Amino acid sequence: MIKSETISNLSASLIEFHAKAKSIKTDTVNPYFNSKYASMSNILKTVTPILNECGLSIVQMVNAENTLTTILMHESGEYIGSTMNMMPIKTDPQAQGSAITYARRYAVGAILSLSIDEDDDGNTATYTEQQTQQTAQQYVSYEPNEDKNWLNATDKAGNPTQLAYDTAQLLSSGEYSWEALYSDYKVSRKDRAMLQKLVDESQVDV
Repeated sequence: MIKSETISNLSASLIEFHAKAKSIKTDTVNPYFNSKYASMSNILKTVTPILNECGLSIVQMVNAENTLTTILMHESGEYIGSTMNMMPIKTDPQAQGSAITYARRYAVGAILSLSIDEDDDGNTATYTEQQTQQTAQQYVSYEPNEDKNWLNATDKAGNPTQLAYDTAQLLSSGEYSWEALYSDYKVSRKDRAMLQKLVDESQVDV
């Protein structure tokens, strides 16, 4: 966390912001997790006028080391902020753009303490391996393409890899689709089941 020496003015304005802030509408559907979430555009559309009214503003910067810095500033010059790592699953512009959007959305939600995801009311129950396989098969057929690299979602011990968490993170947010995943990678049934389990249980590191 980064901040100015004093944040008394910022603190007062942030309290004012929360008193005036409206609920963020969950306007986007994630069909793979059967849930809704607030899109980045809807979050900004909702909070920006209220932030301005309270003398606050948010600035977000993508850094060369693949991190995102988010700063909440007050008109007095006081500020608080933080930097988070972004881990796109690929290096092409589309994957990087998705990772940036995903990171920006959660960073704004975190620094303003907003509720931007629908409460699943305990729907993240533990799945048996058979249930996970059946759920995964509902979404996409398995058609390996020999011209693509394999997506290694599990290690030798059968545990999820960091790539699995990163991919599930994007799938859960709706920033990446199963169709796009199968366009980019070959995915074994075992790895597909692992990804679906991570999405369904929302076991995603943010």
